[in-house]
Amino acid sequence: MDSGIAAGLASVDHQIIYGRRGTGKTHALRYLAATLGGADALAVYFDLRTVGSPGGLFVESDAVGLTERASRLMRDLLHQLYDAILEMAITDEKLLGNRVFTRRLDALLEAIGSVTVVGEIEVEDAETSGTTRKGGVSAEATGSASGLRARLGGERARTAEERDSSRTIRRGEERLHLNFTDVAKALRELGAELGRRRIWLLIDEWSSVPAAIQPYLAEFLVRCVLPLQQQFTVKIASIEQQSHFRSVGREGGSIGIEVGADVSANLDLDDFMVFEQSEERAREFFLGLFYKHLTSGFVAPIDGLNGPNDVVRLGFTDRRALDELVRAAEGVPRDAINIAGNAALKALDRKISVPEVRGASRTWYHSDKEAALKGVKGAQELLSWIIDEVIRGRRARGFLVNRRDAQTPLLVALFEARVLHLVRRGYSAQDEPGERYDVYVIDYGAYVDLINTNSSPQGMLPGIEQETYVDVPPQDLRAIRRAILDMDRFTAAKGEELANPDGGG
Repeated sequence: MDSGIAAGLASVDHQIIYGRRGTGKTHALRYLAATLGGADALAVYFDLRTVGSPGGLFVESDAVGLTERASRLMRDLLHQLYDAILEMAITDEKLLGNRVFTRRLDALLEAIGSVTVVGEIEVEDAETSGTTRKGGVSAEATGSASGLRARLGGERARTAEERDSSRTIRRGEERLHLNFTDVAKALRELGAELGRRRIWLLIDEWSSVPAAIQPYLAEFLVRCVLPLQQQFTVKIASIEQQSHFRSVGREGGSIGIEVGADVSANLDLDDFMVFEQSEERAREFFLGLFYKHLTSGFVAPIDGLNGPNDVVRLGFTDRRALDELVRAAEGVPRDAINIAGNAALKALDRKISVPEVRGASRTWYHSDKEAALKGVKGAQELLSWIIDEVIRGRRARGFLVNRRDAQTPLLVALFEARVLHLVRRGYSAQDEPGERYDVYVIDYGAYVDLINTNSSPQGMLPGIEQETYVDVPPQDLRAIRRAILDMDRFTAAKGEELANPDGGG
């Protein structure tokens, strides 16, 4: 079953695709690139982790400023675009024989290769002259019956040569100089020569670019590519909390992309395939994922595996074991594949049961997710506090966070590490206008050890009455207050301890 992601990507509008690591952003862009082939489209996939050099991206110094570092990254992107168009032209006889197209392609190459010299330029003129002399001596002897005759001769030659020379000494530094007007003109004219063929720029791993450079790269897109809506479509995959599309300067001016106005951000992969949002859709999506994974050609054919539903019959003891795995994945395809693989190893030649899923979830949680928190001061303490407050204290899996607290660095760290999952957005109470809350759940692996104990969670959110639970927050403020995670309490209880981890003053 199609999860709806493909339909959301098919629009020719510029778009930002959000999602944490493992949610399938790269796969979505790769799929889009594969389906766009043909006479009507050219899809160019960029992985920003492989573009640029460490010296250009990460070296911060007065000698290499932000604009120079950003220009180097833009140049590398444009060179990849140039190479892709050139490769397409080589296989297209109409383009290959089109002299206007060739000139347009050359104009793009010239626009992205301009260099300027910053510093002094010194011209030095020098005059040189020289005289060359050459000479020689010759001798000749002949003999006959009457005697010997000899002749000695010589010659001297003198030539004079004068030479003038000059040289220019550049004492400045050559720097890349991208003129946005020239680049935009070259792209526009090149796109016009392609006719109906639309160029799709699929930019992946935006968050891998240093935060200070991201707005400059975004400004380049705003000035050179985004206005060319008839010829270009831009799709950007990024992690929302690590994205910096726009920045404001000291004098109030701003550069970069205005999300929502310049580019829409209407596709968040964290909102798809979550078990709590739609059990049936999540189940069918992951069944299809496992089926494609098992029939991709990398493994030997499996007898009787003719469709997604056969995965349950052949691989799981019952539907409950599959549902347990889907719930454990928390909507993240990468986690689902890893948990399923670990569970299969634990089951050996048996079918996967609920205990294997729980054991595999625990293993994956400790090896991947919990390990990612070790370098974040206070993150593990906050997670332990949430488990005590929510699961042990309320016997619930989920909680509400006021949107004003949603960008708290420690909460963001837990979310990015996939130990907290956002399942619903924007709830408010009738008698509390203006206040909005998001619903989070704790990762399955974080509480799997509490299942079948007195602290086992009984539902998603605590209801109004004791021992009652709901999946959707009611509009009653009393219920919402019972479910809110009070970050001020954590700060008061743990703040001083985290500020002085060694107990010093």
